[in-house]
Amino acid sequence: MVNNMYDIKTLENLNENELKDFFESIGEKQFRAKQYFQSIHKNKILNVNDMTNFSMDLRDKLDAYNRIKNCSIATRIDSKLDNTKKYLIEMEDGNIVETVFMEYKTHTTICLSTQVGCRMGCKFCASTKKSFVRNLEPYEMCAQIYLVEKDLNTRISNIVLMGIGEPLDNYDNVVRFINLITDKNGQDMSIRNITLSTCGIVDKIKKLADDNIGINITISLHNPFDNERNLLMPIGNKYSIDEILKACDYYFQKTKRRIGFEYTVIENVNDSKEYMDRLVKLLKDRNCLLNLITLNPIDEFNQKSPSKGKMMSFMKYMNDNNVNTTIRRKQGVDIDGACGQLRINNMFDRGVR
Repeated sequence: MVNNMYDIKTLENLNENELKDFFESIGEKQFRAKQYFQSIHKNKILNVNDMTNFSMDLRDKLDAYNRIKNCSIATRIDSKLDNTKKYLIEMEDGNIVETVFMEYKTHTTICLSTQVGCRMGCKFCASTKKSFVRNLEPYEMCAQIYLVEKDLNTRISNIVLMGIGEPLDNYDNVVRFINLITDKNGQDMSIRNITLSTCGIVDKIKKLADDNIGINITISLHNPFDNERNLLMPIGNKYSIDEILKACDYYFQKTKRRIGFEYTVIENVNDSKEYMDRLVKLLKDRNCLLNLITLNPIDEFNQKSPSKGKMMSFMKYMNDNNVNTTIRRKQGVDIDGACGQLRINNMFDRGVR
């Protein structure tokens, strides 16, 4: 019998071995576990009543444990500027999170939410502007992918855990989701195609390394000076930049995966040569990638975005000083689908901005 934090209340949270224990506990053969797992995680059959390889009696028996069927697309908003699509995904309790689909020439990417709300409190991020509600379970993260894939009749090749929530604040659920989504009998997503963005929870970065998860991680840095970063990102009051960088070094040593750093450029706030020089000092000897992000506007943060010329000059200066740097391509700005613009929504303000 399954005996863990998920027990049997949601079959879609269980891996194949755990499902074998479950099916055996209800008097069924263990091979049913693979059938059920593949129906959900490979064939995207989210409702057990549509699994015709099971008898009606067995479907009735399984229905009580089938919760992924209760996740649905509440609204889809298409960008007029590019192929970005923002989804409002409704969970069975009525909470809604935002999920963004992005299409590139060579691949497709989905930006997933990991929590309903966020307790990190970053000043420039819309996701923190309503109170934290709860963590998402693994099946709710899977559902975001499967619902979008079915809606667009496409295969998503890359996952970024950069939507609503701090992924490492929901560590156990996120790791279980990663294990489910990379299972060879299911979605079979490459671990190399999964990126997790964190504001820098040091102990969990080290735990990721020790647990040998092997995903890409990127640190939301945004300011190279502790006293100023703390004002933008309250997590800085708990973990200094030096502590975060040491945790990143540990992660690289354990996994050999290059670390990413995100830096939202805010006009006349963190874009002068003083800040560039400090970034060079912090990053030049590390195997890393600095990703510059043009500030995306939200109502609650009254600051300006830098010009394209300023962004290009910033990138050139960093590259000239041996810090590998790119500028993140803006997508979905017109639908509030870009970095820092995702919000939790409820049944009463669905789609309203």
